[in-house]
Amino acid sequence: MTARTAFWGRLLPVLAALACLTRIPSFVSPLWNPDEGYLAVQARLLAEGGRLYENVVDRKPPLLPWLYEAVFAVCGQGSLAPLRVLAVLAQLLTAVLLASLARRRWDDRAGRTAGVLYLLVSVGLNPEDAQAATFEVFILPCTAAAVWCADRGRWGAAGAAVAAAFLTKQTGGAVLLPVAWLLHRKGAPLAGAGRLAAGFAVPVLGVALATDPAGFLFWTVTGSTAYASFSGSELQALVRATANTAILAAASAGLLVPIARALRTTRGGAADLWLWLASSAVAVTLGFHFFGHYYLQLTAPLALLATEALQILPAQRCVAAVLTSACCCTLFLTWGLLAPRPELVHVQRLAAALEQRTAPTDRVLVWGIHPETYWLADRMPATRYLTAGLLTNYSGGRDGTQVGEKYAVAGAWPVFRREMGAHRPALVVDDSQGKPYAPGRVPGLRRLLAAGYEEVGTVDGAVLYARVPAE
Repeated sequence: MTARTAFWGRLLPVLAALACLTRIPSFVSPLWNPDEGYLAVQARLLAEGGRLYENVVDRKPPLLPWLYEAVFAVCGQGSLAPLRVLAVLAQLLTAVLLASLARRRWDDRAGRTAGVLYLLVSVGLNPEDAQAATFEVFILPCTAAAVWCADRGRWGAAGAAVAAAFLTKQTGGAVLLPVAWLLHRKGAPLAGAGRLAAGFAVPVLGVALATDPAGFLFWTVTGSTAYASFSGSELQALVRATANTAILAAASAGLLVPIARALRTTRGGAADLWLWLASSAVAVTLGFHFFGHYYLQLTAPLALLATEALQILPAQRCVAAVLTSACCCTLFLTWGLLAPRPELVHVQRLAAALEQRTAPTDRVLVWGIHPETYWLADRMPATRYLTAGLLTNYSGGRDGTQVGEKYAVAGAWPVFRREMGAHRPALVVDDSQGKPYAPGRVPGLRRLLAAGYEEVGTVDGAVLYARVPAE
C-alpha cells in the first residue's frame, strides 16, 4: 500500500463521518430558509415547462435551480432530504480538496488538520444559514476545486471550476483572484492564461445560450442595481454585519488564535490564501446585505490559513485548535437541533390555509417574502415573481427607505399586471403584516385587491382575500 493510499484510506472515513455529523440538524427541518423554498418552487415551475429568465426568474445563475429540478425529477418533489444529502457530499468534497491542498503544500498532518478544521467550522453560523441546502454550500467545492487545479497548473480546469462557482452564485467568481495570482506566481505562459479564460468563458457562454442570453445578463448582472444599494439601510446593514461576523468569529476561535499567534512571529500565510480570504470577504460585502450564509465563503481559506499557521507553532497548538473547534461545533449543532422555528410554523399554517381554501389546479398569490408557502401548499404561483421583494425591493432586508413600486426590478410591474389578468389568483395572501411593502404602500396591489377580492379570514396576522365570482 502506498503512502498516498494509506493516507486517504484513513482520512476519508473520518471526514465522511464528520461531514454527516455536522449536517445532522439539516435533516430535522423540512425547510431552513426562504432560499430553499424559492429554489423548490422554481424547480416545480421548470418541471411544468417554465424557462429560466423568461417565466421563471430570480437574481441568481441557473445551476442550483437546475440541480433542484433534476433531484425532484428523480426523487419526487415532496421533500428536500435528497438535496440535504447532496449538501453533505458538497461539504465532504470541499474538505477533501482542502486536505489535498494542505498535504501537497505541507505534510500529511496538515492535510488531516485542514479537512477536519474546515468541517468543524463549516456550521459556525445561525443554523438557518449553515444547514440549508442553498447557494454557498454548493459554491464551496467549486471554489476549492478552482484553487486545487490552479495549484497544480491545470488552468483550463481551474477556469471551469471558477465558472461553476459563478454559475452557482455570482459571488463565487471571486475565487478568480487567488487563481490568477497562482497563474502569475507559477510564471505560466500566455497559453496558461488562455486556457484559464477559455475554461471560464465556455461554460458561462454555454449556459447563457441554453437559457436566454439577454435575460441571463439582466437577471445575473445588470438588473440588481437597486438591490445592491444600501442607501437608507446603513444601520440595519451594519448591525447584521456585526452580528454575523461575531458569530463566525466565535465559531472560528480555534482557527483565529493560531493565525494571530503565527502573524506575531512571522509574515505567515501564502499570498494566494490571503487573497482567497480577501476576495471572499469582498464577496460577503457585495450588495451590503451581510446575510449569514454569505459568510460561508470565508470558511475554506480560514481553514487553510489556520493549518499553515499551525505548521510553525508547537504541536500542542494543533490539538488545542481542533478541540476548541470541536467544542464550538458542538454548540452550533445543539443550536441547530434545539432552536425553535417560529417562521416555519407560520408558513406551515399559511400553507394549510391555502390547501383548505383552494383546489389543486388554482393559482394563488402570496404577497410576502416566504415563497416556500407555494411549495408546502402544493399550489402554483399566479406570477413569475415569487416574492414581494422583486416587486418592491424589500427582499434585501431593507428598512422602509428604498421599498416600493419604483424600486422594483425594471419592467416587473407591467409583466405582473399582465399575469394577474391572464390567470387571476383564486386566493391572495397578504403576508406583509405592516412591513414597508404592505398593500397600503403599494398602489398596484391595492388596486388589484379592490378590483375583485374580498377579505375572508386571517392566519397568524396574514390576511386572506378570495376572488369575488363574476356576476
